[in-house]
Amino acid sequence: MTDRVFQLAGSCNHYPWGTQGHQSLAAQLHKNTVKDFQIKDDEHYSEMWFGDYPDFPARVLETGELLKDVLDKHGEKLLGKKVMEQLGGQLPFLPKILSIAKALPLQIHPNKDLAAKLHAKDPETFTDPNHKPEIAVALSKFEVFAGFKPLSEIEPIFTKLPALQPFVPPDTTHPWTDKTLRDVTHNLLKADAATVQQIETALLSTPQSDLVPENAAYIPDLDLNLLRRLQSQYGPHDPASLVALLCTNFMTLHPGEALYIPADGIHAYLSGDIVECMARSNNVLNAGFCPPTDRNSIDVFADALTFRAHSRDDVLLRPSNNIVYRPPLSEFDMLRAELGDGEEDEIAAGEGPGVLIVTRGGGSMEADGRSFELGEGAIYFVAPGVEMKWKAKEGMEIYMAVV
Repeated sequence: MTDRVFQLAGSCNHYPWGTQGHQSLAAQLHKNTVKDFQIKDDEHYSEMWFGDYPDFPARVLETGELLKDVLDKHGEKLLGKKVMEQLGGQLPFLPKILSIAKALPLQIHPNKDLAAKLHAKDPETFTDPNHKPEIAVALSKFEVFAGFKPLSEIEPIFTKLPALQPFVPPDTTHPWTDKTLRDVTHNLLKADAATVQQIETALLSTPQSDLVPENAAYIPDLDLNLLRRLQSQYGPHDPASLVALLCTNFMTLHPGEALYIPADGIHAYLSGDIVECMARSNNVLNAGFCPPTDRNSIDVFADALTFRAHSRDDVLLRPSNNIVYRPPLSEFDMLRAELGDGEEDEIAAGEGPGVLIVTRGGGSMEADGRSFELGEGAIYFVAPGVEMKWKAKEGMEIYMAVV
């Protein structure tokens, strides 16, 4: 009979934007569980995945079985009726730890309709037909470009600077609309390398005060040191630098603060360690901060953009009761528990499965009539209908994705 609670081992990957060596939290947490995993100081460790998605799958720590194979065999017991009948009969979320040293690609995740079309046309690139809304919770200082700024803060910049005016359609009305912003974003991303460098040179020679609209609330968004930093990472020819700096919100989050990225929401993570969770998908459209050969169609990217996030407040995700992050989607919520020395927390049984990770400290867990050790980096799968009691030894932080 399969246990309803069991420990998992995740999978690490090595994208070049990841943090190197022992500085990578993703690598450190993975090492604590997979004892024969060796961290190399000259290697980038970008992500640790611990879901059932095939690209970087989790395994049952004790047996080495793929989590997906176990769930396929025992779906009713381990996933529950709700997931089997309403959420596709597989783990509906994909949790990860990310350790970020430089900007990820400027990207969006296609909605369900577009994802299905892209998957049917190019299943090797778009490996599933699902959408990928996601949340990110900071585990350290976390810098990110996410969502568009208010139109009232974007339009004046393009009006003031001659180098930017050719990217505004000639029939544009005032004030701008979201259609204007879509066209401007498309035009910037299509700009050739020489034009991008010319604009960035003009920006860097412009007084900071000329870039900030009157009464602007988001002055840090136009800090030209950000442009210099992006140039140091990707050179002066990448149009994503212009779109990120001029059109999107730059934010610095601190541990426990979170954001929500809807399907088709523009974003680029810049630095820090996060726990991330998304609907079960790996579909992405990249528009910059990566080699030109890795970029997807700019036409498709621009057409897919949505404008639900038009300020920082539209992106930030505030927990309810300080412990539950509830993104506006059906696949998952995220629990966070921060326990002091000797403190306990009881977690009620859920309708669907949960996957937890200990990101700091350690302690123990009572669940399904058994006791489990919770060391830093420990990952556990918990089936529906299982109550849990967590107890910290010397402080402990846990994140858990739940249906």
